[in-house]
Amino acid sequence: MRHARRRIARRVARLAAVGGLLLGGGMVAQAAMAGEPAGTSAVPLSAARSSSGTGAALVAELGASRTAGTWIGADGRPVVAVTDKAAAARVERAGATATMVRHSMNELKSATATLRSAPRVAGTAWVLDYRSNQVVVRADSTVSAGDWSRMTQVASGIGSFVRMERSPGRFTTRLNGAQPILSTTGRCSAGFNVTNGQSDFILTAGHCGPAGSLWFADNQGRQQLGKTVQQDFPGSDFSLVQYASGSAGQGADVVAIGNGNGVRITGVGDPAVGQRVFRSGSTSGLHDGQVTGLDATVNYPEGTVTGLIETNVCAEPGDSGGPLFSEGIALGVTSGGSGDCTTGGTTFFQPVTKAMQALGVQLIVSKQAASGQSASPAPAPSASATRSAIAPGAASPGSSAPATGTAAGSTPLARLSDPRNIGPGLLVVAGSLIALVATRYLRAEQDRKAYQRYYSATWG
Repeated sequence: MRHARRRIARRVARLAAVGGLLLGGGMVAQAAMAGEPAGTSAVPLSAARSSSGTGAALVAELGASRTAGTWIGADGRPVVAVTDKAAAARVERAGATATMVRHSMNELKSATATLRSAPRVAGTAWVLDYRSNQVVVRADSTVSAGDWSRMTQVASGIGSFVRMERSPGRFTTRLNGAQPILSTTGRCSAGFNVTNGQSDFILTAGHCGPAGSLWFADNQGRQQLGKTVQQDFPGSDFSLVQYASGSAGQGADVVAIGNGNGVRITGVGDPAVGQRVFRSGSTSGLHDGQVTGLDATVNYPEGTVTGLIETNVCAEPGDSGGPLFSEGIALGVTSGGSGDCTTGGTTFFQPVTKAMQALGVQLIVSKQAASGQSASPAPAPSASATRSAIAPGAASPGSSAPATGTAAGSTPLARLSDPRNIGPGLLVVAGSLIALVATRYLRAEQDRKAYQRYYSATWG
């Protein structure tokens, strides 16, 4: 009877130890899997959520002869500039704010066409200012008095709705984002990860380097990222860097914002004037501001670029190609501007939608985002159908995510070695192993003593 009880006790102890091993192993596996990012997918332009919203829809409906742009008002409502009372009534019925203006979009566009046909002057830029119903022409400190005088004469011939301004600093490309990429042509920033369905690419600024440029992740040129396979600059300002491995890898849907942190990108769209936006760059990090104009033209020393987004977000050399985004929506890549992040300035961005359409690629986003679900435990971007109708100060970069890249801790092995993630599971495993070994030892000791008793009784 006593031996039977011992056998039962030993079996229970062994079963408990084995159960502890299974439980601890499950805890370790769960901790490791918790750090795995969601799978990624590609989102085409047709599935993208536009940031222009109701205002842009009304402008498209009423036409360029009856409207002159749209922007976000201080109350967060879309404002539409209209040229007649009937158009104003239509805007008000749609829930937006109408403001009567003198000049239509057609007139504003005609003015920019005249400016574009004039002799090119490096260091100048112009943009449509929807809120003032004017075309604003700016010249930086490199423009001579004679060139400025000639441009002023061209503007006077167009009409009083062309406003001339002098800007401090110089309009330059920001050669040298989020993660730095380096080549013999200089230093730039990675923008967004895109795919054509067969290979993955970095979408960045076109002025960063010509086709064939090799890009590295380190100064020694040992970690090759990829090669520029397509470039458009000047005219536009975008390029594709094909990954050497063919794949963007882990965290392809995240843009870095510094200190190991990132923002998950869930879609692509076009911004609205007045919208709060965020820019990340490898030189100056994360900064925010507002969209001040669309369809801007900049005469860089290297050539003229048109169709840009104008903002009051600062940038510095090295930030070129870095991402512009808001509420997790990809908007643009950094082109150039004037000023810096100490005194402030003007920065221009290449719209992502136009670049993707020209290149025939799609944005890489998480599978959850592609299916309309949240891709992170953090608050998801607003589900509002009018994504631009957000109070300028209320927008956020988007849902948070770790910026993994090639940093330590991004692999399952690194997570398994992190006691903060799996400490409890490892303790259970260790305790179970000790219990199992102890059980085996006690059983062996009991069997040895039993054999000694039997031997003594048999042989004296």
